Amino acid sequence: MEQKINRRKLIKAVVAGGAVLVIPGWANIIIPKQPEKLGVALVGLGYYSKDLLAPALQLTSHCKLTGIVTGSPEKIPVWQKRYGIKDMNVYNYENMSQIADNPDIDVIYIVLPTGLHSRYGVKAADTGKHVWCEKPMAKTQVECQMLIDACRKNKVKLSIGYRMHHEPNTQTIMKYANTKPFGRIVSGKAEAGYFDGRSNHWKQNKALGGGAMYDMGVYALNAARYSTGMEPIGVTARHETTRPDIYHEVDETTYFDLEFPDNTTMQCITSLGKGMNELKLNCQNGWYGLQPFQAYSGIKGEASNGYRFDKRIPNQQAKQMDDDALAILKNTDVLVPGEEGQRDIRIVEAIYQSAKQGRRVAL
Repeated sequence: MEQKINRRKLIKAVVAGGAVLVIPGWANIIIPKQPEKLGVALVGLGYYSKDLLAPALQLTSHCKLTGIVTGSPEKIPVWQKRYGIKDMNVYNYENMSQIADNPDIDVIYIVLPTGLHSRYGVKAADTGKHVWCEKPMAKTQVECQMLIDACRKNKVKLSIGYRMHHEPNTQTIMKYANTKPFGRIVSGKAEAGYFDGRSNHWKQNKALGGGAMYDMGVYALNAARYSTGMEPIGVTARHETTRPDIYHEVDETTYFDLEFPDNTTMQCITSLGKGMNELKLNCQNGWYGLQPFQAYSGIKGEASNGYRFDKRIPNQQAKQMDDDALAILKNTDVLVPGEEGQRDIRIVEAIYQSAKQGRRVAL
Protein backbone atom coordinates (compact mmCIF):
# COMPACT_ATOMS: atom_id res chain seq x y z
CA MET A 1 0.00 0.00 0.00
CA GLU A 2 1.40 3.37 -1.02
CA GLN A 3 2.15 5.70 1.92
CA LYS A 4 0.26 8.98 1.86
CA ILE A 5 2.51 12.05 1.67
CA ASN A 6 1.74 14.85 4.13
CA ARG A 7 2.45 18.02 2.16
CA ARG A 8 2.66 20.33 5.19
CA LYS A 9 5.13 18.16 7.10
CA LEU A 10 7.26 17.63 4.02
CA ILE A 11 7.55 21.36 3.36
CA LYS A 12 8.35 22.03 7.02
CA ALA A 13 11.07 19.40 6.99
CA VAL A 14 13.08 21.00 4.20
CA VAL A 15 12.33 24.70 4.65
CA ALA A 16 15.47 25.40 6.69
CA GLY A 17 17.87 24.44 3.95
CA GLY A 18 15.95 25.57 0.90
CA ALA A 19 15.06 23.14 -1.88
CA VAL A 20 13.01 22.42 -4.97
CA LEU A 21 10.67 19.46 -4.40
CA VAL A 22 9.64 17.37 -7.37
CA ILE A 23 6.69 15.09 -6.48
CA PRO A 24 4.66 13.15 -9.04
CA GLY A 25 1.24 14.65 -9.50
CA TRP A 26 2.18 17.95 -7.86
CA ALA A 27 3.56 21.13 -9.32
CA ASN A 28 7.17 21.66 -8.35
CA ILE A 29 7.35 23.37 -4.95
CA ILE A 30 10.09 25.98 -4.55
CA ILE A 31 11.06 26.40 -0.94
CA PRO A 32 12.95 29.67 -0.38
CA LYS A 33 16.14 29.47 1.62
CA GLN A 34 15.91 31.13 5.01
CA PRO A 35 17.95 34.33 5.45
CA GLU A 36 21.51 33.62 6.51
CA LYS A 37 22.53 35.11 9.84
CA LEU A 38 26.06 36.14 10.69
CA GLY A 39 27.39 35.36 14.16
CA VAL A 40 28.45 38.46 16.11
CA ALA A 41 30.78 38.59 19.12
CA LEU A 42 30.58 41.69 21.32
CA VAL A 43 33.89 42.90 22.76
CA GLY A 44 33.15 44.74 26.00
CA LEU A 45 29.96 44.15 27.98
CA GLY A 46 29.28 47.62 29.37
CA TYR A 47 26.10 49.68 29.09
CA TYR A 48 25.97 49.97 25.30
CA SER A 49 26.43 46.25 24.72
CA LYS A 50 24.20 45.18 27.60
CA ASP A 51 21.29 47.57 27.22
CA LEU A 52 21.30 48.34 23.49
CA LEU A 53 23.33 46.10 21.17
CA ALA A 54 22.53 42.71 22.72
CA PRO A 55 18.76 43.37 22.82
CA ALA A 56 18.91 44.81 19.28
CA LEU A 57 20.61 41.65 18.01
CA GLN A 58 17.49 39.75 19.05
CA LEU A 59 15.55 41.89 16.55
CA THR A 60 17.88 41.56 13.55
CA SER A 61 17.18 39.49 10.45
CA HIS A 62 20.73 38.99 9.20
CA CYS A 63 22.90 38.62 12.31
CA LYS A 64 22.76 37.11 15.76
CA LEU A 65 24.67 37.24 19.04
CA THR A 66 26.91 34.18 19.27
CA GLY A 67 29.94 35.28 21.30
CA ILE A 68 31.31 37.62 23.95
CA VAL A 69 34.73 38.97 24.93
CA THR A 70 35.02 40.31 28.46
CA GLY A 71 37.50 40.96 31.23
CA SER A 72 34.80 40.54 33.88
CA PRO A 73 34.28 36.82 34.65
CA GLU A 74 31.25 37.56 36.84
CA LYS A 75 29.33 38.75 33.77
CA ILE A 76 29.77 35.51 31.84
CA PRO A 77 27.06 33.34 33.48
CA VAL A 78 24.55 36.19 33.24
CA TRP A 79 25.12 36.59 29.51
CA GLN A 80 25.17 32.84 28.86
CA LYS A 81 21.87 32.35 30.66
CA ARG A 82 20.19 35.29 28.94
CA TYR A 83 21.42 34.65 25.40
CA GLY A 84 22.37 30.96 25.31
CA ILE A 85 26.02 31.64 24.49
CA LYS A 86 28.13 28.48 24.31
CA ASP A 87 31.18 28.01 26.53
CA MET A 88 33.35 27.75 23.40
CA ASN A 89 32.19 31.25 22.34
CA VAL A 90 33.30 33.04 25.51
CA TYR A 91 36.66 34.83 25.38
CA ASN A 92 38.76 37.34 27.31
CA TYR A 93 41.05 40.07 26.01
CA GLU A 94 44.12 37.85 26.14
CA ASN A 95 42.73 34.89 24.16
CA MET A 96 40.39 36.64 21.74
CA SER A 97 42.81 35.84 18.90
CA GLN A 98 41.48 32.27 19.14
CA ILE A 99 38.22 33.49 17.57
CA ALA A 100 40.05 32.90 14.29
CA ASP A 101 39.22 29.19 14.64
CA ASN A 102 35.58 29.63 15.65
CA PRO A 103 33.04 29.06 12.84
CA ASP A 104 30.19 30.43 15.00
CA ILE A 105 31.60 33.96 14.85
CA ASP A 106 31.72 35.99 11.63
CA VAL A 107 31.91 39.53 13.02
CA ILE A 108 33.71 41.03 16.00
CA TYR A 109 32.10 44.22 17.32
CA ILE A 110 34.42 46.51 19.34
CA VAL A 111 32.39 48.20 22.10
CA LEU A 112 35.19 49.44 24.36
CA PRO A 113 36.36 52.88 25.54
CA THR A 114 37.57 54.94 22.58
CA GLY A 115 41.23 54.71 23.57
CA LEU A 116 41.11 50.92 23.18
CA HIS A 117 39.33 50.76 19.80
CA SER A 118 42.39 50.61 17.60
CA ARG A 119 44.30 48.08 19.72
CA TYR A 120 41.48 45.57 19.92
CA GLY A 121 40.12 46.38 16.47
CA VAL A 122 43.47 45.34 15.00
CA LYS A 123 43.40 42.14 17.08
CA ALA A 124 39.92 41.46 15.74
CA ALA A 125 40.98 42.02 12.13
CA ASP A 126 43.93 39.67 12.58
CA THR A 127 41.50 36.83 13.35
CA GLY A 128 40.20 37.12 9.79
CA LYS A 129 36.72 38.09 11.01
CA HIS A 130 34.89 41.22 9.86
CA VAL A 131 35.14 44.19 12.22
CA TRP A 132 32.46 46.55 13.48
CA CYS A 133 33.78 49.36 15.67
CA GLU A 134 31.82 51.81 17.78
CA LYS A 135 32.29 55.52 17.25
CA PRO A 136 34.38 57.49 17.64
CA MET A 137 36.66 55.25 15.64
CA ALA A 138 39.82 55.95 17.69
CA LYS A 139 41.67 58.74 19.49
CA THR A 140 43.97 59.75 16.61
CA GLN A 141 44.17 59.65 12.83
CA VAL A 142 47.18 57.35 13.17
CA GLU A 143 45.19 54.84 15.23
CA CYS A 144 42.36 55.01 12.68
CA GLN A 145 44.81 54.24 9.89
CA MET A 146 46.20 51.27 11.82
CA LEU A 147 42.72 49.76 11.99
CA ILE A 148 41.99 50.49 8.32
CA ASP A 149 45.29 48.91 7.29
CA ALA A 150 44.73 45.81 9.46
CA CYS A 151 41.30 45.18 7.93
CA ARG A 152 42.64 45.74 4.43
CA LYS A 153 45.56 43.37 5.03
CA ASN A 154 43.24 40.65 6.34
CA LYS A 155 40.66 41.25 3.57
CA VAL A 156 37.80 41.87 6.00
CA LYS A 157 35.18 44.59 6.03
CA LEU A 158 35.36 47.43 8.53
CA SER A 159 32.26 49.37 9.54
CA ILE A 160 32.03 52.19 12.10
CA GLY A 161 28.93 52.36 14.31
CA TYR A 162 27.42 55.67 13.17
CA ARG A 163 23.86 54.48 13.59
CA MET A 164 22.36 57.80 12.42
CA HIS A 165 23.60 57.12 8.87
CA HIS A 166 21.13 54.22 8.82
CA GLU A 167 18.21 56.29 10.15
CA PRO A 168 15.61 57.44 7.55
CA ASN A 169 15.08 61.05 8.71
CA THR A 170 18.82 61.58 8.86
CA GLN A 171 19.13 60.11 5.37
CA THR A 172 16.63 62.70 4.14
CA ILE A 173 18.79 65.47 5.66
CA MET A 174 21.79 63.99 3.83
CA LYS A 175 19.88 64.08 0.53
CA TYR A 176 18.93 67.73 1.12
CA ALA A 177 22.64 68.58 1.16
CA ASN A 178 22.67 67.69 -2.55
CA THR A 179 19.15 68.57 -3.71
CA LYS A 180 19.00 71.89 -1.76
CA PRO A 181 15.17 72.18 -1.64
CA PHE A 182 15.44 75.47 0.28
CA GLY A 183 18.36 76.88 -1.65
CA ARG A 184 21.97 77.04 -0.54
CA ILE A 185 22.70 76.34 3.11
CA VAL A 186 23.95 79.58 4.70
CA SER A 187 24.50 78.59 8.33
CA GLY A 188 23.46 76.08 10.90
CA LYS A 189 24.00 74.56 14.30
CA ALA A 190 24.58 71.10 15.70
CA GLU A 191 24.33 70.58 19.45
CA ALA A 192 24.73 67.28 21.32
CA GLY A 193 25.07 66.81 25.05
CA TYR A 194 23.69 65.52 28.33
CA PHE A 195 24.40 65.94 32.03
CA ASP A 196 26.68 63.16 33.24
CA GLY A 197 26.71 63.17 37.03
CA ARG A 198 29.07 60.23 37.39
CA SER A 199 32.58 60.50 38.77
CA ASN A 200 35.52 58.12 38.37
CA HIS A 201 34.16 56.99 35.02
CA TRP A 202 36.33 56.22 32.00
CA LYS A 203 34.77 59.19 30.18
CA GLN A 204 36.78 61.45 32.51
CA ASN A 205 40.00 59.58 31.68
CA LYS A 206 42.13 61.17 28.95
CA ALA A 207 44.10 58.02 28.13
CA LEU A 208 40.90 56.06 27.50
CA GLY A 209 39.49 58.70 25.18
CA GLY A 210 37.20 60.50 27.59
CA GLY A 211 35.79 64.00 27.22
CA ALA A 212 32.77 65.62 25.61
CA MET A 213 34.31 65.93 22.16
CA TYR A 214 35.10 62.23 21.87
CA ASP A 215 31.75 61.26 23.36
CA MET A 216 28.85 63.42 22.17
CA GLY A 217 30.98 65.76 20.08
CA VAL A 218 31.30 63.29 17.25
CA TYR A 219 27.49 63.38 16.84
CA ALA A 220 27.53 67.15 16.32
CA LEU A 221 30.65 67.09 14.14
CA ASN A 222 29.44 64.28 11.91
CA ALA A 223 26.02 65.94 11.60
CA ALA A 224 27.65 69.20 10.49
CA ARG A 225 29.47 67.28 7.78
CA TYR A 226 26.60 65.11 6.51
CA SER A 227 24.02 67.90 6.63
CA THR A 228 26.14 70.23 4.49
CA GLY A 229 27.68 67.51 2.34
CA MET A 230 31.05 69.23 2.67
CA GLU A 231 34.32 68.95 4.57
CA PRO A 232 35.24 71.95 6.76
CA ILE A 233 38.27 74.06 5.87
CA GLY A 234 38.74 75.67 9.28
CA VAL A 235 37.72 75.41 12.93
CA THR A 236 37.77 77.67 15.97
CA ALA A 237 37.16 76.00 19.34
CA ARG A 238 37.16 76.55 23.08
CA HIS A 239 36.49 74.48 26.19
CA GLU A 240 34.37 75.28 29.23
CA THR A 241 34.36 73.41 32.53
CA THR A 242 31.99 73.94 35.47
CA ARG A 243 33.13 70.87 37.45
CA PRO A 244 36.95 70.96 37.42
CA ASP A 245 37.05 68.40 40.22
CA ILE A 246 35.63 65.83 37.78
CA TYR A 247 36.70 67.22 34.39
CA HIS A 248 40.32 68.13 35.06
CA GLU A 249 41.84 65.78 32.44
CA VAL A 250 39.24 66.15 29.69
CA ASP A 251 36.72 68.65 28.35
CA GLU A 252 33.29 68.93 29.93
CA THR A 253 31.89 71.27 27.25
CA THR A 254 33.41 72.21 23.89
CA TYR A 255 32.26 74.94 21.48
CA PHE A 256 33.51 74.63 17.91
CA ASP A 257 32.67 76.72 14.85
CA LEU A 258 33.23 75.09 11.46
CA GLU A 259 33.88 76.95 8.19
CA PHE A 260 33.10 75.33 4.85
CA PRO A 261 34.39 76.06 1.32
CA ASP A 262 31.26 77.93 0.16
CA ASN A 263 31.28 80.23 3.24
CA THR A 264 28.66 78.14 5.07
CA THR A 265 29.26 78.15 8.82
CA MET A 266 28.12 75.69 11.47
CA GLN A 267 28.10 76.55 15.17
CA CYS A 268 28.49 73.41 17.24
CA ILE A 269 28.40 72.58 20.94
CA THR A 270 28.94 69.34 22.81
CA SER A 271 28.75 68.75 26.53
CA LEU A 272 28.76 66.29 29.39
CA GLY A 273 27.45 69.05 31.66
CA LYS A 274 24.18 70.09 30.00
CA GLY A 275 21.54 68.61 27.76
CA MET A 276 21.12 69.56 24.09
CA ASN A 277 20.04 67.66 20.99
CA GLU A 278 19.39 69.75 17.87
CA LEU A 279 20.48 70.03 14.25
CA LYS A 280 19.26 73.04 12.24
CA LEU A 281 20.12 74.37 8.77
CA ASN A 282 19.34 77.93 7.71
CA CYS A 283 19.04 78.29 3.93
CA GLN A 284 18.46 81.02 1.35
CA ASN A 285 14.74 80.21 1.13
CA GLY A 286 13.83 78.66 4.45
CA TRP A 287 15.11 76.27 7.12
CA TYR A 288 14.85 72.69 8.33
CA GLY A 289 16.17 70.57 11.13
CA LEU A 290 15.86 67.71 13.58
CA GLN A 291 15.19 67.86 17.31
CA PRO A 292 16.22 65.43 18.63
CA PHE A 293 18.69 64.42 15.93
CA GLN A 294 20.44 61.54 17.71
CA ALA A 295 18.09 60.09 20.36
CA TYR A 296 17.73 56.32 20.80
CA SER A 297 13.96 56.76 21.17
CA GLY A 298 13.50 58.22 17.69
CA ILE A 299 14.31 61.19 15.46
CA LYS A 300 11.91 63.94 14.47
CA GLY A 301 11.98 67.41 13.00
CA GLU A 302 10.35 69.95 10.74
CA ALA A 303 10.96 72.41 7.91
CA SER A 304 9.82 75.96 7.25
CA ASN A 305 7.35 74.75 4.60
CA GLY A 306 5.54 72.57 7.15
CA TYR A 307 7.18 69.28 6.21
CA ARG A 308 7.56 66.87 9.12
CA PHE A 309 10.51 64.53 9.51
CA ASP A 310 8.65 61.73 11.26
CA LYS A 311 9.70 58.41 9.74
CA ARG A 312 10.06 55.67 12.33
CA ILE A 313 12.06 52.46 12.53
CA PRO A 314 11.63 49.88 15.30
CA ASN A 315 15.25 49.89 16.49
CA GLN A 316 18.18 52.00 15.29
CA GLN A 317 20.91 49.60 16.36
CA ALA A 318 19.15 46.63 14.74
CA LYS A 319 18.85 48.56 11.47
CA GLN A 320 22.52 49.50 11.59
CA MET A 321 23.69 45.94 12.23
CA ASP A 322 21.38 44.43 9.62
CA ASP A 323 22.65 46.91 7.00
CA ASP A 324 26.25 46.07 7.89
CA ALA A 325 25.54 42.33 7.86
CA LEU A 326 23.93 42.56 4.41
CA ALA A 327 27.02 44.35 3.10
CA ILE A 328 29.06 41.33 4.18
CA LEU A 329 26.60 38.75 2.87
CA LYS A 330 26.25 40.51 -0.49
CA ASN A 331 29.87 41.67 -0.64
CA THR A 332 28.90 45.31 -1.15
CA ASP A 333 30.34 48.50 0.34
CA VAL A 334 29.45 49.23 3.95
CA LEU A 335 27.53 52.43 4.61
CA VAL A 336 30.08 53.87 7.05
CA PRO A 337 33.63 52.67 6.29
CA GLY A 338 36.72 53.37 8.35
CA GLU A 339 37.64 56.35 6.18
CA GLU A 340 34.48 58.15 7.34
CA GLY A 341 35.39 57.62 10.99
CA GLN A 342 38.92 58.83 10.30
CA ARG A 343 37.65 62.07 8.73
CA ASP A 344 35.91 62.97 11.98
CA ILE A 345 38.97 62.19 14.10
CA ARG A 346 41.13 64.41 11.88
CA ILE A 347 38.81 67.30 12.75
CA VAL A 348 38.56 66.32 16.43
CA GLU A 349 42.35 66.60 16.70
CA ALA A 350 42.16 70.06 15.09
CA ILE A 351 39.41 71.10 17.52
CA TYR A 352 41.59 70.19 20.50
CA GLN A 353 44.52 72.02 18.92
CA SER A 354 42.41 75.15 18.36
CA ALA A 355 41.09 75.15 21.94
CA LYS A 356 44.57 74.65 23.38
CA GLN A 357 46.20 77.36 21.27
CA GLY A 358 43.29 79.78 21.32
CA ARG A 359 43.24 80.31 17.56
CA ARG A 360 41.64 79.21 14.32
CA VAL A 361 43.11 76.01 12.84
CA ALA A 362 43.00 75.47 9.09
CA LEU A 363 42.00 72.06 7.83
